[in-house]
Amino acid sequence: QVQLVESGGGLVQAGGSLRLSCAASGRTFSVGAMGWFRQAAGKDREFVSAISRSGGRTDYADSVKGRFTISRDNAKNTVYLQMNSLKPEDTAVYYCAADRRGSYYPLSSRDLYDYWGQGIQVTVSS
Repeated sequence: QVQLVESGGGLVQAGGSLRLSCAASGRTFSVGAMGWFRQAAGKDREFVSAISRSGGRTDYADSVKGRFTISRDNAKNTVYLQMNSLKPEDTAVYYCAADRRGSYYPLSSRDLYDYWGQGIQVTVSS
């Protein structure tokens, strides 16, 4: 099993930046792709960004392209989400997710991911 713990969330003014981190522990050698999803109040959980195991492929939701950057450090078993130019509509609980490997879905597909973090609040004020 793999455990995921997010950190780096909080309150920021519109236009500001935050960097989320997600540290994986347990059987981290089994982790493939990793991604970020978010869920705003009253809305469904939506895809934000994802990165392949090697880092060679990334994907972003249209709403965050050009503002967010995903990266990973496999030596630290950690994936990051750098969020710049934050908007109030970015306010949500952000969840880290990891693929167990062996599934064949796009990086943006929720079905790809087997492990989920507890979520971390990001609030962007106007």
